[in-house]
Amino acid sequence: MNNTPAPRVRKAVIPAAGLGTRFLPATKATPKEMLPVVDKPAIQYVVEEAVSAGLSDVLMITGRNKRPLEDHFDRNYELEEALVRKGDEERLARVQESSELATMHYVRQGDPRGLGHAVLCAQPHVGDEPFAVLLGDDLIDPRDPLLARMLEVLAEQGGSVVALMEVDPAQIHLYGCAAVEPSADADVVRITGLVEKPDPAEAPSNYAIIGRYVLDPAVFDVLSGTEPGRGGEIQLTDALQKMAADQRLGGPVHGVVFKGRRYDTGDRGDYLRAIVRLACEREDLGPDFRAWLKGFVAETDASAGTV
Repeated sequence: MNNTPAPRVRKAVIPAAGLGTRFLPATKATPKEMLPVVDKPAIQYVVEEAVSAGLSDVLMITGRNKRPLEDHFDRNYELEEALVRKGDEERLARVQESSELATMHYVRQGDPRGLGHAVLCAQPHVGDEPFAVLLGDDLIDPRDPLLARMLEVLAEQGGSVVALMEVDPAQIHLYGCAAVEPSADADVVRITGLVEKPDPAEAPSNYAIIGRYVLDPAVFDVLSGTEPGRGGEIQLTDALQKMAADQRLGGPVHGVVFKGRRYDTGDRGDYLRAIVRLACEREDLGPDFRAWLKGFVAETDASAGTV
């Protein structure tokens, strides 16, 4: 008999209501989360990450024109039957994989008022439990189990845990930024302050917030009282700033400093780099693709040299 207790954190929330304007016109009718990374939509990698960390109850915060997200994680009986008739067991297993990954739930954000508002939409489902938030634009390589480490830190420290990454100081204005103090663990810091997309000259550090959070349910009360901030939106960063400053509001707030492989699929260049890197590492695609890529680069370099 398995006496292992259930993990303290059971639920994952994935905000996926964004318009994907950086990928227009591709995202005019297709959700940005459904753009393929090799042969799986980006959002499936994120759900797989949650499940790998033991979080099989997944709530997706969606909006208008996001129905394909629900369809992808649902059964497609007609397609499955066609593959059965063909005897194509390999593709059948790949099709069924997404519908069997997790217990999926959906709620529409309605009025897109920022990440903080999207998280607040999860309150009826999450209740009074700690929960994880995974942003769909950030893909974390499965060989670098960031979320699992964050859950460990939560179990040890309580409060909330945020994923951090050191970036070039000139790029910090693109991220939420954390003021930090060291802890006993080399990869963990105590967060003393947070600011959303600061001017580089005013940033407290070069520790950027990336799209993984494990949050105390007290964040809902804080978000309910948080006024719109940068961009006129309710910022999760502003709520976490209050919690870091006053532990009575659900603190402390710690950060796990991530040094692994991360792909920002919300950026066109990084999206392309993610496809190339992941394709190169695939056993079924990698050898031929790497050989072609090597030749393509050599040909391109030679052509550039003749100009």
